[in-house]
Amino acid sequence: MIAFRHFALRRGSRLLLSDIDLVIQSGWRLGVIGRNGCGKSSLFAALQGQVEADAGDIDLPARLRLASVAQETPALPDPAIDYVLGGDIELATALRDEADAEARGDSEAMARAHHRIEELHGYDARARAGRLLHGLGFAPETHERAVKEFSGGWRVRLNLARALMAPSELLLLDEPTNHLDLDAVLWLEEWLRRYQGTLLIISHDREFLDGVIDHTLHLVDGGARLYTGNYSAFERLRAEQLRQQQIAHEREQAERAHLQSFIDRFKAKASKAKQAQSRMKRLEKMAGTEAVRAERAFHFQFARPDRVPDSMLQLEEVNAGYPAGSREEGNDHLPGHDAPSREATIILRDVRFRLEAGERIGLLGPNGAGKSTLVKTLVGELTPLAGERKAHKDLKIGYFAQHTVESLREGASPFDHLQDKAPGVAAQALRDFLGTWNFAGDRAFESVDGFSGGERARLALALIAWDKPNLLLLDEPTNHLDLDMREALADALADFDGALVLVSHDRHLLGMVSDSFWRVADGVVEPFDGDLDDYARWLRARGSANRKSAKVEAKPAATVESPEERRRNAAQQRDSEKASRQRVKKIETRVAAIDAELVALEAKLADPETYNGPTAALMKLGQQQTELRREKETLETEWMALYEELEA
Repeated sequence: MIAFRHFALRRGSRLLLSDIDLVIQSGWRLGVIGRNGCGKSSLFAALQGQVEADAGDIDLPARLRLASVAQETPALPDPAIDYVLGGDIELATALRDEADAEARGDSEAMARAHHRIEELHGYDARARAGRLLHGLGFAPETHERAVKEFSGGWRVRLNLARALMAPSELLLLDEPTNHLDLDAVLWLEEWLRRYQGTLLIISHDREFLDGVIDHTLHLVDGGARLYTGNYSAFERLRAEQLRQQQIAHEREQAERAHLQSFIDRFKAKASKAKQAQSRMKRLEKMAGTEAVRAERAFHFQFARPDRVPDSMLQLEEVNAGYPAGSREEGNDHLPGHDAPSREATIILRDVRFRLEAGERIGLLGPNGAGKSTLVKTLVGELTPLAGERKAHKDLKIGYFAQHTVESLREGASPFDHLQDKAPGVAAQALRDFLGTWNFAGDRAFESVDGFSGGERARLALALIAWDKPNLLLLDEPTNHLDLDMREALADALADFDGALVLVSHDRHLLGMVSDSFWRVADGVVEPFDGDLDDYARWLRARGSANRKSAKVEAKPAATVESPEERRRNAAQQRDSEKASRQRVKKIETRVAAIDAELVALEAKLADPETYNGPTAALMKLGQQQTELRREKETLETEWMALYEELEA
């Protein structure tokens, strides 16, 4: 259990959190949400002892093992897998002791080290580290590559793998999905569902939060309020609370007006003086329920393009990749390719892709499959290695890549950047435009050096919008954007009059703005007939098929069975299939019952009266909901495995 007692925290002169009283129970998966600058990361820093409370304190269990993602990665010569293994500090120490003892020839010390490694489950640790790397998108041939050879985004993934490798009772993750693509996000979501400790996670990905958390902590106006349920449940409960608060405020205002009217009419009359005085005292004592302040939503838009041609862009029998002598960089290439390639590298073959006016396409595909390569080829940044790229003469592309934010000039302001694009335009017109993107007043002249990642991304999108493109090619535009900005981007893209091709790990954004999906996998680009849930199932089935293929390859050549053995094996297989089908039915029955229980629980938790009762009763409801969800997850995982076996 973690307890905050009258906790307060400042950043400089600004009070971030004030008088927080909060208890986080062991085993909770808690999403910490709130607008940028509300104190989420500072709260994590306080839990890690990196900053001191300005008032109150935090009670942490004794000998609590805490894991978090490091912000920096040193340029080490160590292999990536060894760096990840180093996340388990006790095991790393035991392995060093073993190596030292072996070098000295000290058999007794070696025996002690062996025993300690066995206690720490150390002899399968390398395999566990390899699975973490694989899940986060590292191909097997990169596991032994030096840490210093990896680019910044891949080093972030290494730090995440190192944190997941560390044994912990408390895991703190601050925006863990940044720099991940969709398949890595889905893998991380599954991993966190199985995590047995207490999880605190900051994320602006609502689908990810919904899939992982069972409690929500909302930081707002210096306070913290705890909600049972995932992010969607929080939204429903908060909306109801705000509605009730507004009703109470309006009722109170009506009563105030009535009291004031009586006082104004009768305070001068002797016969009514006592009643008027009584009402004045009552008016003074009224608590004053605060009116609901509509949180200022951020809105922007992409201007209507001057022209939108019918047939905008076409790839005909294109081989996409990197020419001989080029540096193979980008999201589709595993790190370490710093030297120029001696020959052309083909990533995608025989691509036939046609983009018409108004089409809105989401690109799906495993890590490294070629999504970014396809986008760069559509942009014209990469020339086709074979085939032809045909673009309409009126095509105007707005391109956002993962390096776009990094290309902003240090020391320059938003106004400077926009003036570079439009040197002859009046200063007031530039300022008016920047104001629509929330760079109003003096903010337009501040240096980007002090901007957050989200502010830089917003500026990059504003510079793209200035050109009035009729085709937007967006490669992971949501990194560093908070939930409000992501909602604003989704709205703006939904209203955009041109065509759109989107690569994103944000499933909410993909689902909101994409009319169709194309899958990029195994060197092929093709339409995907399904939604994002279908894609997640395809990814799981693909992983399962790969594992089965590896097992088949590892088996020795099959021996010839006798007729009796064939009959016996066939009978055993039928019995196994029958048992599996019976188990599938039992799981489906139980899952249906759990769903019914969860609906009833959620109805109770959505009822404002529930929060007026005893805290213990509320906590019990939350624990029941958590246990039911975990049971359902376990059963669904078993169901999927059984279903795949029966299908095979």
